[in-house]
Amino acid sequence: MDGFDIAKIAAMPVEEFVELSVRPPAIHRYGGSMARRVHALAHHILDNYDGKADKIWKSGKPTGAELLKRVQALPGYGEQKAKILVALLGKQFNVRPDGWREAAGAYSDEGSRRSIADVTSAESLAEVRAFKKAAKAAAKAEAK
Repeated sequence: MDGFDIAKIAAMPVEEFVELSVRPPAIHRYGGSMARRVHALAHHILDNYDGKADKIWKSGKPTGAELLKRVQALPGYGEQKAKILVALLGKQFNVRPDGWREAAGAYSDEGSRRSIADVTSAESLAEVRAFKKAAKAAAKAEAK
């Protein structure tokens, strides 16, 4: 593609982008489905934010609840992923509109190690993985 460009991605036929995305180095371990999401996301950002992803949080000075709503409208973003992104924006990029912590829920907790929003080093990545492993084990034990 000669560089990563949102307009080039959106202009490319989706199946052509998929083919490009699954070649090594693939964009994801599930390259085909992720390529379709990236393609749809490129269109969404072009159509709704003039091709500028930062307008998701900068356009019109949204509240935390509005930011969460905008993120949930992105292709491939459900409630949990949207909350994690709001937390990541607040914790790591200082994007903190009024109510961002409430919108992000527990993912915004200071000192938590719940998600990618908390990863800033190899050590914190290990802590997030340990948290997730423990949460998965607890859910499995509760299901029995």
